[in-house]
Amino acid sequence: MASALPHPANDASSRASTASIDGLVSLVAGDMGRVNDLILSRTISDVSMIPELAEHLISSGGKRLRPMLTCAAARLFDYPANAADAHVRLAAAVEFMHTATLLHDDVVDESDQRRGKPTARMIWGNQASVLVGDFLLGQAFQMMVETGSMEALGVLSVTSAIIAEGEVMQLVAAKNLATSEDQYLKVINAKTAQLFSAAAEVGGIVAGADADQRKSLEAYGRDLGIAFQLVDDALDYSGEQAALGKNTGDDLREGKVTLPVILAHMAGNTEERAFWQRTIVQGDVTDADITHASGLMTRHGALDETFRRAEACADRAISHLSELPSGAVADALAEAARFSVRRIS
Repeated sequence: MASALPHPANDASSRASTASIDGLVSLVAGDMGRVNDLILSRTISDVSMIPELAEHLISSGGKRLRPMLTCAAARLFDYPANAADAHVRLAAAVEFMHTATLLHDDVVDESDQRRGKPTARMIWGNQASVLVGDFLLGQAFQMMVETGSMEALGVLSVTSAIIAEGEVMQLVAAKNLATSEDQYLKVINAKTAQLFSAAAEVGGIVAGADADQRKSLEAYGRDLGIAFQLVDDALDYSGEQAALGKNTGDDLREGKVTLPVILAHMAGNTEERAFWQRTIVQGDVTDADITHASGLMTRHGALDETFRRAEACADRAISHLSELPSGAVADALAEAARFSVRRIS
């Protein structure tokens, strides 16, 4: 197990600015400019609601880490960015897949806010959100086909099915305090880590990575994605609402059984388990319950343990980079892994 974090897990300010993705952003800036242009061009439609809704989410301030992984993976192998655009199309496809899942997630979770803005479903309704999400998935697969890489298409098409399976697994696990750590990890592996993994692998595929290098990229992305989701789940109880761009405690209100809940519930006494039964299973949640839940997690070390496990995953992600070409790109990917556990939003 990784060593304990040097700062208290629930002190957001102490965890800030210890790592960043600035190096990665700088290295792929040119590619990402083309990705952003392609994204905007692919949301054009005679149906005015489609570009309006898509623009609402696409421009809402996301980190675009997944498409950056695709571009960076291609750069690892000196992919001729000026001579080909397969990596750009795949990066845009990855972002569209991610955006589509966000639209669908917000409907399933009945979320009111994302990144500090009203969710699309709150403005245009659930039906429009689902259908525009489907439109973006269609555009994503169209761009995959345009690259001419059946291998990349295969990876991303399998990923699409696995993500959907993960969403169903999460739905089944919701409000179920019998959910085990293994079941939880299966959910986040499918729902989150799979797209990180595929994003990195397909960049290597179009750049000519060999089988072993593809495995290393896949493993790097998977461990990075797991670390990212673990931190997300901890921040929902320990982060600052202004930094998160959403309501803290949303997972509790939605009955999501995440690792901090699992650990706190297992360690709790009879009275504490009754609290989790009322809030998670019965859905009886007040603002005071959010604070109490965070207090229970702190008391039993559930938040610290979740952050420690995230850091262990980030360390594993970095170790996979030793099998790939060294240099500035690999260094930036390592820093991105460190950032995944040091971010506050």
